[in-house]
Amino acid sequence: MVNKEEVYKDVVTYISELIEGKNNPSGVLCNVTAALHDALPYYFWVGFYIVEDDTLQLGPFQGPVACFRIKKGRGVCGTSWAEAKTLIVPDVEQFPGHIACSSLSRSEIVVPIIRNDEVIAVIDVDSKELNSFDATDQKHLEQVAEILANTSLL
Repeated sequence: MVNKEEVYKDVVTYISELIEGKNNPSGVLCNVTAALHDALPYYFWVGFYIVEDDTLQLGPFQGPVACFRIKKGRGVCGTSWAEAKTLIVPDVEQFPGHIACSSLSRSEIVVPIIRNDEVIAVIDVDSKELNSFDATDQKHLEQVAEILANTSLL
């Protein structure tokens, strides 16, 4: 059994070291998604949606193809953006207005990246299993979001 707390501690430290001193936003975000995707076996899809032109625009990700644009307040990502808070969805089919980019996705966590009280992007993670995400995922993904918010990469 995977000890999520230990895995996350290691991956958050790794991400901090991985991005230190880097100035290539696309490359950094690609490496962050790869580090997260490879860290935990229940991560089916992990990526970024970045606020551009008043919509969430698809950024770097690991996993199958994804939606290109998401409006504020739509789906889990758009709702997380609108509410500026982390959302954990144990069963995406029970989330009103869920946007199904992949029919294989069963549960999801979305964490906003906030700078100066404004959401600038979200981290989106999907799983093929129900109830995959909990407070441990939230705590550590919010740490990753904070690390990225404190850079000039987004």
